[in-house]
Amino acid sequence: MSHPQSYEILLFPEPEEPAAGAPAPGTAIRSAVVAATGDTGASGYPRYTGDGMEADIDPASHTVEALLVDGSELDYGLTARIAERIGGTEEAGTGGAEGHSGGGTPQPPAE
Repeated sequence: MSHPQSYEILLFPEPEEPAAGAPAPGTAIRSAVVAATGDTGASGYPRYTGDGMEADIDPASHTVEALLVDGSELDYGLTARIAERIGGTEEAGTGGAEGHSGGGTPQPPAE
């Protein structure tokens, strides 16, 4: 099975009560394009790095299985989603590590 060579990871705040000064719902607060390293992470999935993020991503389900942001685990209250990048364009598909560094619940493909 061939693995995608890069993904774009987007970090979103989890929906909750709107607070003054908070980003609008559905607005990513950070993004990074990560590229395959050729290594396998501790989770057993291919490792991707770039722009301050290091992720193990399951290429079959497009799920972020482990994620470090600037060397630290993902803060609670944040959700990671990915979009496969093919030749500079995005292919529908999301997954996420929600509020922690691994074990995210797969999300249905975006339509």
